[in-house]
Amino acid sequence: MLSAFVNSLKIPELRQRIFFTLGLIFICRLVASVPTPGVDAVALQQVIADIESKVGGGFLGWIDLFSGGALSNCAVGALGIMPYISASIILQLMTAIVPMLERLAREGESGRQKLTQYTRYLTIVICIIQGLVMAFTLERPSSLGIERQIVLSPGLGFRMMTVLTLTTGAMLIVWLGDQITERGIGNGISLVITVNIVSRLPSAIYAATNMFTKTGGVARFSIFHLIGLLVMIFLVTAGTIALTQGQRKIPIHTTKRVIGRKIYGGQNTYMPLRVNYSGVMPIIFASVMLAFPAAILRKIPWGFCRRMGELLGMGDSLYLVTYGGLILFFSYFWVATQFNPLQIADDLKKNGGYVPGIRPGRPTAEFLDKTMTRITLIGAIFLTVIAVIPSIMAKQFSIPWLVASFFGGTSLLIIVGVALDTMRQVESHLLMRHYDGFLKKGKLRGRR
Repeated sequence: MLSAFVNSLKIPELRQRIFFTLGLIFICRLVASVPTPGVDAVALQQVIADIESKVGGGFLGWIDLFSGGALSNCAVGALGIMPYISASIILQLMTAIVPMLERLAREGESGRQKLTQYTRYLTIVICIIQGLVMAFTLERPSSLGIERQIVLSPGLGFRMMTVLTLTTGAMLIVWLGDQITERGIGNGISLVITVNIVSRLPSAIYAATNMFTKTGGVARFSIFHLIGLLVMIFLVTAGTIALTQGQRKIPIHTTKRVIGRKIYGGQNTYMPLRVNYSGVMPIIFASVMLAFPAAILRKIPWGFCRRMGELLGMGDSLYLVTYGGLILFFSYFWVATQFNPLQIADDLKKNGGYVPGIRPGRPTAEFLDKTMTRITLIGAIFLTVIAVIPSIMAKQFSIPWLVASFFGGTSLLIIVGVALDTMRQVESHLLMRHYDGFLKKGKLRGRR
């Protein structure tokens, strides 16, 4: 594997792409560090630290992890890439129900460019809304449970400046991600998210070191806990890789056609159905769906509502059960909206392809739907287990959330998925120029 990294620098085009990617990632980290004017960053960091000290870190702690600490710094890139992700998810879901968007999705490259343009317009709208909400929240620190003033000069000028600054920072990050995708290595948006998550790794290592430091002559955790954590991180990472790479291969045969002197078809191939077809989307949906009801219930003065809001806090039993159920639901929901067995069966029939033992047309669609339903159940259960591990570790074993977040959940899934995808692209460049890849036997499978 080390020789593959060395060979990557020997290829001029690949070397240029790697350095270009690293340069833009450095700019993304600068955007996440430059503070927004008019905000007392010290007071805001204390608020975020108080939130992250709670189990699960709260919804703001989750957003801060995705932005690479930009939210706690109230940086220019505090909104991060989340507005673009939200806009992409909304457009993808609307594509399945809005005929005009569905037609655009079938028009090839021109339709894809039009959908990308709509996504960026929607991203700007979401940035403006989130920027206004953040400005009003910063002006009224009592809503965050603190009395110290965060904004130095509140008013209309601060709100306009905050909205403009945060929107510009978010769109700059989106543009940098697109440039990485086009002229660098890997998917730019995914790489930006991964780098933001990995940027918290030094803090997580420092917090993990403090777990084994003696306080008052007695350490909180022993060497046996350390061995257990190392074994667990290895098993969870291996399981996440298996979940990301796992697929069911459906054999596809094509009929042989003779047109003139040329022979078309007659090949045997397969259709890969991914075990984790929905990726991290169910975890993101479930986290958002639980964060807002819990926050609203805790604000209602009735005792029952407050009690329900506390039970829906990260790590509690009701939260874990509801969280797992929502992940299972959204796993099937995402497959139902994005996987179209009728269209796939139609395309196979038009191209002379068929599944051995299954009649073309509707029987093929029913077979694909039944198969996808079964493997989605396995993937959804595995995804649920990985997602709840950090909450259980933080709640039951008093492990800091920053440390527990790297033992599963969205962070580990994104890191593993993006790392495999980037290595696959680098390996394709190496093999194309007759260099050895990262693996001596076999090859890395893509995530799609």
